[in-house]
Amino acid sequence: MISKPPSELIISPFQHIAENEPEKIDEYLGLFSPIDSKGRYLHYDEFKYRVPKELDANVSWSIVKMARNRQLKSILSIGEPLKYCKFYSTPSIQKAISETDRNTTSASLEWMCSKIGEEKHLEYILNDLIEDEAISSSQLEGAATTTKVAKDLLKRKRKPRSPDEKMIVGNFKMMKFAWDNRHKDLSVDLILALHKEGVDNIDNDTYTPGVFRVTDDVEVVDSEGNTVHTPPPAKGLNKRIKNLAKWVNECHHDIDNKDYFHPLIKAITLHFAIGYEHPFRDGNGRVARALFYWYMFKNDFASFRYIAISVLLKTAPVKYGKSYLYTETDDMDLTYFIDYQCGIIIRAINEFKDSYKKTLEETELFNKWLWESGLYKQLNDKQQTVFQVAKNGLAQSFTAMNVKENLGCAYNTAANVLNGLVELNLFTKKKEGREWVYSMLSQKKILESWKS
Repeated sequence: MISKPPSELIISPFQHIAENEPEKIDEYLGLFSPIDSKGRYLHYDEFKYRVPKELDANVSWSIVKMARNRQLKSILSIGEPLKYCKFYSTPSIQKAISETDRNTTSASLEWMCSKIGEEKHLEYILNDLIEDEAISSSQLEGAATTTKVAKDLLKRKRKPRSPDEKMIVGNFKMMKFAWDNRHKDLSVDLILALHKEGVDNIDNDTYTPGVFRVTDDVEVVDSEGNTVHTPPPAKGLNKRIKNLAKWVNECHHDIDNKDYFHPLIKAITLHFAIGYEHPFRDGNGRVARALFYWYMFKNDFASFRYIAISVLLKTAPVKYGKSYLYTETDDMDLTYFIDYQCGIIIRAINEFKDSYKKTLEETELFNKWLWESGLYKQLNDKQQTVFQVAKNGLAQSFTAMNVKENLGCAYNTAANVLNGLVELNLFTKKKEGREWVYSMLSQKKILESWKS
């Protein structure tokens, strides 16, 4: 459990200090800022441990809150009774906005693809990355399926065999739904359809697909079973979601708008609002994250198709949960949630950029080896693509079906690509059920076969 901020602040903290601790006024003045010396926007749960021992924690907190209240910006109201949310633009938030603008627009994605030039395997890699968010979002919700098995499930399009696998397929369908419907306005119907797309036929009695909850027996609990969030009442839920959709559909990123919000801030706020309202009996987290992506897609940040936020969220689920609780326990100050998400987004964008840079470097080395060995002349362009993906470790196994999907070619063409690689002693194949599964030989074996 977290430590909630003091229920009552000292209204005039500096007057209090002047009357009771005048000799410490300079030290207290050093705290008069929304963030600490390291740029962190600390909740009282963490702040109380970082207050100098000689200073009073409650007085110190009152000073910090005074500084924040002067700079907090209202953003929207949610819940019942209505609660007004606000935020402060921290250094982390500003950096995330900058990284998003510079690296994730549709134009920047086209530029990255042009840098690869004739190396068409970037498209194969990007198709592979699309799956990561669906898988990690499911794992964040408790799906026990490993990433390797989940990748195989999606690539081979086999029928899911368990509720966990159904969840992964559902999340993949939700992400596709978010992309396909990115040009539509947000509405109750779109949210309901998104939910149904993601949870239908997992356990319909538990999820009630595409239907808002009508009872108040839904709670959010922590790992120890403690209730950490009781959503607003079901009564009036439809109206509140309509109001949320109306806010989302307003353009707040027009440069002349006095209530300007960057699309990234709105997308994260939408994520929070769905989690807070908890409109469904189950599947709220998945819907909230999918709507984050939907809004980023809607505003032409196409690279987010390949940036998996949940991969990083699932590494520290407790911190993710705390970012919700910190906001709820401190006067609906959304800064905690937005700041945490922005930190995750910065890391995710950096990983996306690193993957791209690594692809460029490995492509150059691989092409050199292909040319010097004489193998390059024997491979057609599709074989080069599949071989490069395998060599870079981005896929462990291949089937004619997933090569067909990723390369956009006919099934027979995909099968010929793979069988040709086997004939060249680059790949091996084995029968699994009714399907042939192909994988690359080790580099050692390839070199041995080419030397012999």
